[in-house]
Amino acid sequence: MRIALFSDIHANLPALEAFFKDVDQRNPDFIYCLGDLVGYNIWPNEVIEEIQKRKIPTIAGNYDFGIGRMSNECGCAYKTDHDKSNGNISISFTNSIMQENERKYLRTLPAHIKVEFQLNEDKLNLLLVHGSPRKINEYLFEDREEKSMLRIMEQADADILCFGHTHKPYHRILNSGTMDTQNHYRHAVNIGSVGKPKDGDPRGGYVLLHIHEYSSILHPESIQVEFIRFEYDVDKAAKAVEDSPLPNEYADMLRKGF
Repeated sequence: MRIALFSDIHANLPALEAFFKDVDQRNPDFIYCLGDLVGYNIWPNEVIEEIQKRKIPTIAGNYDFGIGRMSNECGCAYKTDHDKSNGNISISFTNSIMQENERKYLRTLPAHIKVEFQLNEDKLNLLLVHGSPRKINEYLFEDREEKSMLRIMEQADADILCFGHTHKPYHRILNSGTMDTQNHYRHAVNIGSVGKPKDGDPRGGYVLLHIHEYSSILHPESIQVEFIRFEYDVDKAAKAVEDSPLPNEYADMLRKGF
């Protein structure tokens, strides 16, 4: 079974269209969206319409949660006053162009999606969240202490935890087994960003998760995570920002992937 997981489109319609073209060629068995459909670009309504048109199961990102409630707070952890000021412009602009039906859709999105597999007479839990199981806007960076990451996954009963929010893809395999118990391998997977990458690569990104009939918590290699990158018209998305009230810095970020 191949499951396509994508996230953090952030109103970047050219990136979303390129993603659909790429993923359709790969023909996954299932596809899920991990949120943040809106913010930072000019096409929030169009992005939502495309997601709805394909009836893709989608969870709420922190930006979706805020904009859905017409809040002036997106739950973003801006590091400087300058970043916060730019963020406020993005929130205000997005709120000003949202259509009511699309805003209502954002308010209905669930916080998590849990898929329980029964393989080899064993349970295998796949948990899809935006930030973390604990909080929609918690950042799970790759350098998170192993004990902390394991604690989060154990408390959520997640064997495979997939999330976005940081826009930086990675896959970590952690063993929650001890000397007194058998191995229990857990997979923490950040699926990256379709429309606003921050890992220095401006191409859009998503994940194909491979789960087989022999996949097990006892064998870490029995679950594969494939990171996909695809080209899209970055300049079109960047120029749309520059021709809007949004800060031009967001266009630079798209071009440079940060």
